[in-house]
Amino acid sequence: MTVSIVPVAAAYRERWGALFQGYADFYGRPSDDAHKDLVWAWLTDPAHELEGYLALVDGEAVGLVHVRRMPSALRGCDVGFLDDLFVDRAARGGRVGEALLGFVAGLARERGWPVVRWITGDDNYRARGLYDRVARKTAWNLYEMPAAP
Repeated sequence: MTVSIVPVAAAYRERWGALFQGYADFYGRPSDDAHKDLVWAWLTDPAHELEGYLALVDGEAVGLVHVRRMPSALRGCDVGFLDDLFVDRAARGGRVGEALLGFVAGLARERGWPVVRWITGDDNYRARGLYDRVARKTAWNLYEMPAAP
């Protein structure tokens, strides 16, 4: 299976929406049309930090990755942050996720980011198997605090 990675584009909007919905469903997060429209607008706005790329197999989008620059004060430089990565269930096992991560590593090299960071669910065992092959798990724990009322 040959995987090519392309930036999001209008021709892939519908398929990107289906992939993004699958990603939201996997994490149990609601995603209606307005939500998808907002994220799509971010991805297609050259002035917005978030960038989107799709993995194509035989011309069909089967995976997505969203990535952005993130300042790292302790490093004194920008690093990459991978916000979202999802591969259609039917394409899993075909190294699509690995191709997407390899593409992101290439972006990091081009942009001078020394590392790319991301988070995943502790119970996301299949993806963690891939991540353990291509990256190093850190000892950091993730916290979220709601905004003050």
